[in-house]
Amino acid sequence: MSAPTTTSIATATPDDVFIRGKSLCRELIGRVTFTEMLFFQILGRPPTPAQTRVVDACLVTLMEHGLTPSAVAARLVYGSAAEAMQGAVAAGLLAVGSLFVGTTEECGQHLTRIITAVSATGVNDDDAAAAREAAAREIAEGHKRARKPVAGFGHPQHKPDDPRSPVLLALARAEGVAGAHVDAVEVLGRAVDAASGRHITLNATGAIAALLGDCGVPASILRGFALIARAAGLVGHIHEEQQRPTLRTLWESAEHAVPYDGTT
Repeated sequence: MSAPTTTSIATATPDDVFIRGKSLCRELIGRVTFTEMLFFQILGRPPTPAQTRVVDACLVTLMEHGLTPSAVAARLVYGSAAEAMQGAVAAGLLAVGSLFVGTTEECGQHLTRIITAVSATGVNDDDAAAAREAAAREIAEGHKRARKPVAGFGHPQHKPDDPRSPVLLALARAEGVAGAHVDAVEVLGRAVDAASGRHITLNATGAIAALLGDCGVPASILRGFALIARAAGLVGHIHEEQQRPTLRTLWESAEHAVPYDGTT
């Protein structure tokens, strides 16, 4: 007989709610911040104070970047169906993928590959460094051959460097959180530059993949943190859309920018 299906996240009783074994009413409400709570709920353990500050900084960084595809999608859908705010937020979140914001996940996978390249026990520091560099070089050169950008590197606007990345890395170091993932993203950055023959900036999602990785967040769930942050930003865009609608301007701008070239 197979084991019963269970959940360890939450349950409710007539007089309380229990999340990961803690009373919502007696141990969590008013005692933990939203950042601490989301970390605890997702990973099943409370973050350290340093991890809380780093994760909070990552969420702040990912919340907003102007009229990006996710914000435009949310505004257009809200303007078309204002009766369902959740639909507009959902539309915006659908754009958090392999090109924008969601690149944290793929970058995190690259960093894991670099870190785990050193698998032999008792390997000396020089051999470990060489193994990491070889793994990073393989990633960078493979992407160059495929003519694909390496997730976490490059930015259409922030050149030569993304101003957010050094701030995030400095914070991780100041808080004592920077570890193997930060080291790996720097190794990967050097390999990306070498393969490209020019400097390619480490962007915010790449830095965040490294920071969250060093906080113990698995690569498989990194995009979830991006979704949480971006959802808050989209609500801000929807609130502005309520007061200062952009639907007609965005719609007409698209029509002018992409003219019809058919024969009839």
